[in-house]
Amino acid sequence: MFQTTIKKSVSISGVGLHTGQKNELTFIPAMANHGIKFQRIDLDGQPIIPADADLVTSVARGTTLEKGPASVTTIEHCLAALTGLQIDNILIQVTGAEIPILDGSSKPFIDLLESVGVETLDVQREEFELRTNIHYLDPETGVEMLAMPSDHYKITALIDYKSPTLGQQHASLEKLSDFKEHFSQARTFCFLHELEMLIAANLIKGGDLDNAIVVVDRAIQEDEIEKLGKIFNKPDIKVVKEGILNNVELRYPNEPARHKLLDVVGDLALVGMPIKAHIIATKPGHKSNVEFARRLKAHIKSVKNKVEVPIYDPNKKPVYNIQDIESMLPHRYPFLLVDKIIDLTDKFVVGVKNVTFNEPFFTGHFPGNPVMPGVLQIEAMAQTGGILALNTVDDPNNYDTYFMKIDKVKFRQKVIPGDTLIFKLELTSPIRRGIIEMRGTAFVGDNVVAEAELVAIINKRSTEK
Repeated sequence: MFQTTIKKSVSISGVGLHTGQKNELTFIPAMANHGIKFQRIDLDGQPIIPADADLVTSVARGTTLEKGPASVTTIEHCLAALTGLQIDNILIQVTGAEIPILDGSSKPFIDLLESVGVETLDVQREEFELRTNIHYLDPETGVEMLAMPSDHYKITALIDYKSPTLGQQHASLEKLSDFKEHFSQARTFCFLHELEMLIAANLIKGGDLDNAIVVVDRAIQEDEIEKLGKIFNKPDIKVVKEGILNNVELRYPNEPARHKLLDVVGDLALVGMPIKAHIIATKPGHKSNVEFARRLKAHIKSVKNKVEVPIYDPNKKPVYNIQDIESMLPHRYPFLLVDKIIDLTDKFVVGVKNVTFNEPFFTGHFPGNPVMPGVLQIEAMAQTGGILALNTVDDPNNYDTYFMKIDKVKFRQKVIPGDTLIFKLELTSPIRRGIIEMRGTAFVGDNVVAEAELVAIINKRSTEK
């Protein structure tokens, strides 16, 4: 799973839903780890606003980001398209304060981005794997959001406006690859009574009956229909039996629920990274979406500030088994101290060492009270780190890893026969000239038993005999 951007710049223009102003939006490719950012090129200094839940300042009829003097609003449909296509890095330049509403869905953005193509970058994508439930409840409105652990990102949305026209609706996104076909075309909607209030508040200046579904939730008189026709410059407005203004044909039977799910996808992009979780949203809106995004972001930050205990599933096929490890490392019994590698990215590695009573070092190390020597715990940690180092070269079998420095070693708990040691080695700085700096942590269960900082260098094996 590598990070992505787009292959070249591409633009689109349209009016903002609330301002009615015509703006141009340009998607520009960005390098790895850039993230999603907006840029107001119409303002002095062309300020940049990251897509960050902590920068949301308004959720009134859309989501607004603000940093310093710059703001950009109605960002959710654009962000939903980027999430649906799994685009991680992009700069979005806009010539005004509001993203064009277009047809009220994410489909025009999807089509535009696909017209230039998605480019895969050479840096792996970091996904956060949720391991505990995160819950949000607004007791006044009954809005509820729940995130539960899952092996991939999926969303269920449920809406109930007590409307005989809409009834109760729900929608489920099982995987992001389904977003384009089954959700991206769902348009924004509002009720007739909301429309009247928005017009009175001098909003939806760019709204028309082509970019929104208007649900008629009360009896409407001919003079009101005529008035709406003048406002939207559509003399043929009418109400059909389903209670939808102007005979709009729904793109999905549950289009309102699908659009609410689309908004959840867009607003949760403000978390800042992909997450493996099942999101259940009951009566969601921008306020709850953004508040929930903030909670998820805060949870991710708190977990990252802690040492995350790797999950070891013995039923899962390892990345490398003992035979693979022997082909990469020069160590052999009794000094090969890593049994398998269960996770490996360009930033970290996780290895397993099963400690048994038959280990040769127990013969002479506390024979009456067997304890694994701390120095061998560090050696096993270093060998695991060696796999991470060798993962950076194309032909690891022709390289060796030599450790130059081991610092800040701490032993927190003794390791005894029957324990399963889990080692996690993480890069602490970019690799330069073959020198690798890592932080290592050893776990037994949920407990940290040892930790250290290590510096290694990888050298090509000599062919001289």
